Amino acid sequence: MIIYLDESGDLGFDFSKPKTTRKFVITLLVCENKNASDSFRFAVRRTLKNKLNNGKNRSVHELKGTETALPIKQYFHRQLGTNGWHIYTVVLNKQRVNDDLRKPLAKKKLYNFLARFILEKIDLSLAAPAVTLILDRCKNRDEIRDFNSYVENQLQALLPLNIPLNIYHERSHENAGLQAVDLFCWGIFRKYEKLDTAWYEMYRSSIIYETEYLR
Repeated sequence: MIIYLDESGDLGFDFSKPKTTRKFVITLLVCENKNASDSFRFAVRRTLKNKLNNGKNRSVHELKGTETALPIKQYFHRQLGTNGWHIYTVVLNKQRVNDDLRKPLAKKKLYNFLARFILEKIDLSLAAPAVTLILDRCKNRDEIRDFNSYVENQLQALLPLNIPLNIYHERSHENAGLQAVDLFCWGIFRKYEKLDTAWYEMYRSSIIYETEYLR
């Protein structure tokens, strides 16, 4: 099982600033097997080649939810296989977060908690031969160590004894799965932040678990 994790929005709490978001979203793209993961690699490469890099002077290296137009997202979705992958997501209503969790150091704990919360919704009992969790490499060394240790400790009880958990932090432009989950996560964020469901509706049927935390 391969799990790709991404987030949309921010964990800032100064709502007087126009760019501070009201929601923060963590989304998982869960691929049950290598074939499902490979279908995302194919879809990303084909979309980049046919829709974004088909001109002489254009060079786009990755798909981003914030920068990719809706027709291109729809094209990407049409290239995907329909089996072997699902989406899980949690949406944090930041305006109801306690003051003690709004402090800079506490934000890291809040992020780790939300990641654990949504990861625990996956049935890991049939995840042989291993569970691989991949997320964007945007944390510093200490944050990576803290995140890995926290998730490993929390998920240990949910994993069969013979199933290892591997966690990798990779660059999104080098990983098609991270680009795909970025697209999906952005669509869910738009639904809750802007009431815009145009892209979300394309893949809504693939969402296994969706909840708003602190509604």
